[in-house]
Amino acid sequence: MAITRYEPWNLLNQLQRELDRMHEGDTEGGSIATAEWAPAVDIKEDNDRFTLYADIPGVKPEDMDVSMEEGVLTIKGEKESETSTEKEGYKRIERTSGSFYRRFSLPDTADAEAITAKSKNGVLEIVIPKREAVKPKKISVAAEE
Repeated sequence: MAITRYEPWNLLNQLQRELDRMHEGDTEGGSIATAEWAPAVDIKEDNDRFTLYADIPGVKPEDMDVSMEEGVLTIKGEKESETSTEKEGYKRIERTSGSFYRRFSLPDTADAEAITAKSKNGVLEIVIPKREAVKPKKISVAAEE
């Protein structure tokens, strides 16, 4: 009998992957693009901004497409496959290649006009500033005479 390690978050992570897979694809023009792999992403929230870090090694910045439309941030592009050699019948390829595609719904506080992105050492960093919260306006009520 094999011993299986209990990972309480595995089921939740699997559900997230399946939901991501369902929502992947570009519906513009009625066509659906499928992704061959999805980069790992970390999202950090500070008081004044969100910062998204995506691991996209081997992809040039000009081969990445980052866009924001109707509250949805989209990252997509393609990583060229690397050549491999066979030696004595053994072959092993562990690096991912092909097209990638990730979408993220952003809260209403995200300032779409001020989003910046940069790539360094295979990590894409996207900074999404938050808009200043609209403060409620105090309205005084006058007594009628």
